Formats: sequence, C-alpha cells, structure tokens
Amino acid sequence: MDSPLYPHPTAALAKRRAELAPDALSAFKAFSKAVFAPGALDAKTKQLIAVAVAHVTQCPYCIKGHTEGAARAGASDAEIMEAIWVAAEMRAGGAYAHSALALQTLDDLHGHP
Repeated sequence: MDSPLYPHPTAALAKRRAELAPDALSAFKAFSKAVFAPGALDAKTKQLIAVAVAHVTQCPYCIKGHTEGAARAGASDAEIMEAIWVAAEMRAGGAYAHSALALQTLDDLHGHP
C-alpha cells in the first residue's frame, strides 16, 4: 500500500508536534493568532492574501486551511479564485523579472557590455 505524499493531519500528529517542541508551537500559534486578528486589514482580506501566498509557496495544508478560512470569513468562490490568479501572475511575473539576471549573466559570459 502506497503512503500519501502528504499525510492527513491527525490528532496524533498534532500531539507529537506539541510534545517535540511545545514552546515553538505555542509561540507560532500566538503569532498566527495575532497576524490573522482584524486590524488595518479585515479577516477576509487577510485570508485572501493567505490563499494567494499559499498557492505561491505551494503548501497543500495552507491552501486547504486558508481557503476554508477565507470562505468562513465571507469570501466568495470568485474572490478566492481571483486571489489565486493574482498569485499565479505574481509567480510568473517574478520569473519574468528575474530573467534580467540570466540576461546579465549571458552578457557577462559573452563579454557584452
């Protein structure tokens, strides 16, 4: 039987993480709570940002959790998909923008000014 690439989160895994690094887990939970608390940005906006970032970092757990969080915070399916498209554009845009490094390297290699 094949194991899944990403294990299903379980209470046993959560317990093990807590036992292995309780202080770090506690600090992370407090940090996350503070970050996602409404402030200058409302909870829905923060969750939509998190959905976009989760797609850029390609964390399946984050994608699932923040998609659920965004929906619970009132984001529509269309808003969530639009946030994903923004992430896709930014990731592609980053590759395009960084092509300047490759072009500069090629110029240096070929002795072009």
